[in-house]
Amino acid sequence: MKKKPEEKIDEDWMATYGDMVTLLLCFFVMMATVSKPDLALFEQIQASMNDALGNKDNERPLQLMKADLEDDIKSTDISDKLSLGSDSQGLVLEMDGDTFFDQGSAQLSSTAIAFLKRIAATLLSERYNNFKFSIEGHTSDEPFSNAQFASNWELSAARAATVVRFLESRGIPRVRMQAVGLYDVAPKYPNLDPYGEPIPNNRRKNRRVVIHIEPSYK
Repeated sequence: MKKKPEEKIDEDWMATYGDMVTLLLCFFVMMATVSKPDLALFEQIQASMNDALGNKDNERPLQLMKADLEDDIKSTDISDKLSLGSDSQGLVLEMDGDTFFDQGSAQLSSTAIAFLKRIAATLLSERYNNFKFSIEGHTSDEPFSNAQFASNWELSAARAATVVRFLESRGIPRVRMQAVGLYDVAPKYPNLDPYGEPIPNNRRKNRRVVIHIEPSYK
């Protein structure tokens, strides 16, 4: 009996598919070069590509850092004075200024020291060696001066520097940190209502220290 010829599988579509994937990749690279980088999104894309390529080494340091810091916050009795969020550059840890410092002072409270010791241990973890930290001091718009600080500019900068010095004393290299004093130029909430009257609760919330945590992908 004559053997039936085997059907040839047409794989020509693979060339078209490969071209399409290459074009899409070029498109996303082009979009990335002209847009503001979102490191959290980049990490998700990188993880997805690793999954697709069967790469088992699929660590997501930004997500790991977030989970570790959330544990640090939950384990303290001032969790209501702390918040952890994110922006396009990484994580944003906010600490209540009135809890961390006495009024008009740049000296850390005992509560602040206990919490900073906890997070310093997290930030020092070997898997976070590529992270950098920008520490910002913020005050409200209330005029201020004393014998030590001529204005809120000096006070906000001194508070940021105090946190940086403390983290350095716990072992974090200073080349990975910077201190920034921002006075009232970046309020989280409006200091004044539409009629120009002060909003005391908003002013209190605007007095804060912010740590921007940015990973470096290599």
